[in-house]
Amino acid sequence: MKKFALVLSGCGKYDGSEIHESVTAMLAVSKSGHSYQVFAPNMPQHHVVNHLTGEEMPETRNVLVESARIARGDVKDLSTFDVSEYDALLLPGGFGAAKNLSDFAFNGENYTVNNQVKNVIQAVHRAGKPIGAMCIAPMLVADAIQGVELTLGMPCGASDIAEKRGAVHNVTEHGQVVVDEKNKVVTTPCYMLDANIAQVADGAEKLVEELLKLM
Repeated sequence: MKKFALVLSGCGKYDGSEIHESVTAMLAVSKSGHSYQVFAPNMPQHHVVNHLTGEEMPETRNVLVESARIARGDVKDLSTFDVSEYDALLLPGGFGAAKNLSDFAFNGENYTVNNQVKNVIQAVHRAGKPIGAMCIAPMLVADAIQGVELTLGMPCGASDIAEKRGAVHNVTEHGQVVVDEKNKVVTTPCYMLDANIAQVADGAEKLVEELLKLM
């Protein structure tokens, strides 16, 4: 049985992990007969957004604590991640990837990735183990791995910035993936396109399938 490490960025598309992407990723791993462990950095999230109105709320929340909602409490501090214990890394999207795991949402082409997150991505890459990224999360990989081949769906501002970082962007439709065999990176667009949950699930299943082939 292979073991996947999933890194979440909170709970909810506007300020954390995209819940559909996170859950379909976990479901795809489980349906394939393998297992996963959820991780998240123990840090304040950038801000809190009311998911009903889209307005910012006068609250503070913690990325690890919020990620526990999706993980049903079974989540570990990312600082405890040991690359030797896992066979693959999986990064769902959501604005948390661009607000908490990086500052891409605010700084655009000058964005940086959280050091802890970047170190984990690079450690997995150095170990020759595959990495999967969904939706906007490929931007984390574009910064951490030079020259990676990836997808963000259709050409967009994010794909332009990824290419400025040296990434090679491929156009994809719903449920499709891009496999960078050299770097062992698999990406799928999910809600970077105007998708529904079934299409997101198709992408998650294909992503996990390709990650398993790279092991």
